[in-house]
Amino acid sequence: MKFVILGLLLILLIGFFVMVWKAAINWRWYQIVPVCITMLLGVLFLFPTAGVLKSRSEWHKVREKLSKQAAQVHSENRLIKYGDPTDPSAGEGVVALSQRLSKLSIEAGRRWRNLQMQPVNGNEVRLIQPASPNQAVDGIPGQEPEAAAVPAQPLIPVDLVVYGFGESANQKLQTLIPTFYLGEFRVTASTPNQVTLVPTGPLEPAQLQAINSGQAKSWSVYELLPLDSHEPFIAEGSVPDDNNYLGRVDDELVKSLMGKTVSPETLQDYLRDGARSTQDDPPLSRWVKVEFLKNYEIEVDSKEERGALEGGFFDGTGRAVDGRLKRGDEGKVKFKKGDQLLIKEPEDGVHPLIDENVVKPIVSYYLRPLNDYRFILRHIRLRLAELENRKAELNTARTVLAEAIEKSNAMLVANQAIKVKLEQDFQQFRTEKEAISDHTDKLRKQVEETRIEMARLHRSNLELEQRLEQIHRKIEQRINALTLAQ
Repeated sequence: MKFVILGLLLILLIGFFVMVWKAAINWRWYQIVPVCITMLLGVLFLFPTAGVLKSRSEWHKVREKLSKQAAQVHSENRLIKYGDPTDPSAGEGVVALSQRLSKLSIEAGRRWRNLQMQPVNGNEVRLIQPASPNQAVDGIPGQEPEAAAVPAQPLIPVDLVVYGFGESANQKLQTLIPTFYLGEFRVTASTPNQVTLVPTGPLEPAQLQAINSGQAKSWSVYELLPLDSHEPFIAEGSVPDDNNYLGRVDDELVKSLMGKTVSPETLQDYLRDGARSTQDDPPLSRWVKVEFLKNYEIEVDSKEERGALEGGFFDGTGRAVDGRLKRGDEGKVKFKKGDQLLIKEPEDGVHPLIDENVVKPIVSYYLRPLNDYRFILRHIRLRLAELENRKAELNTARTVLAEAIEKSNAMLVANQAIKVKLEQDFQQFRTEKEAISDHTDKLRKQVEETRIEMARLHRSNLELEQRLEQIHRKIEQRINALTLAQ
């Protein structure tokens, strides 16, 4: 291509000189010279022009490439910021995550991380916040410090009830995370980088051991106890489906966190969270997904206006009374035909919306009942106190039982001699009984012999009596005969 262009330029130059040569007859020198200079300048500036055009072409390609990259970056930025509603696997956007994080922050309250514990002084725990490498300095060299500096605020407000957690390193997150509950404390003293805590009640032996031994070197302090939720145990990137309403549970995470600390039944509750329910599941954990068969409205705002501290967030019918929870507008939630919703499955299996043919059930799921840690911890503390009292009672009973056993053993030892004597007496009694039995047998034999002899003598006496009777009769007859003869 280069040689073709050079050939065309050569032909053009030759043609120009031929034209000038033929026009030289009628032209003057002042006409020929400008034409020749213009031609030479045209040829001379042709190469820079070609370079400019070539550079422009290259820059145009760069522009097209950067435009495509800018459009792609803009699309990625929009995807990162707002997410992709058509692709659930892409995850949520920064805006939605920021809203969720803000909601979690409000629910969790204030928190202070990476506080280093100092040696324990009696019942007090002293925590120090280490200086951050990015912490601002007091002043800038070469400039006068500000005349009115803002007074430093305490790290944690005094008299605030907080909850302490021991931190440990997490290799996956490359940071310290709370892993062990250390108890409820009250702030007694606070400076901008140091705070002193005192337990509000007796701590558990494991908590005391972790604090006194220095095992809990790094602390996290929370204004409110963390709230229980389903989402932290769902595997990353998992999406809900017909068999798992919440998505696939991260089995490895659940087993690593609580595999050795909870009962097999509780562990199974966490592993089955969001799966299809069975008839053996408790009523509080069964939820059913329904589909609306027609348009429907539910009133969620109460006509009553009051604060949550005056009687709760909801009225007796479950409608919101606190202005922060009210939906506004008409105070109704509207559903269209075909919308799906997860509702609580009643114990008797009957629901007004189902009876009214407003919705139809699709599938039932098992959802683990969430824990209220404030109630659970206080209930556990009361239960432990009750068990401690029961333990004291059992120890007293065991002491009494031990004394009774000791006395019983002494009685057994004392009765052992009596038992030996009784056994000897029993043996002597058996010997005497046998002797008496032998003597009785002999006497019985003698009595039998005597009875037989007496019977023989009786018969002999009867015979003698009969003979005497006969002799007497004969004598009487003889006497009578002699008397009559005279």
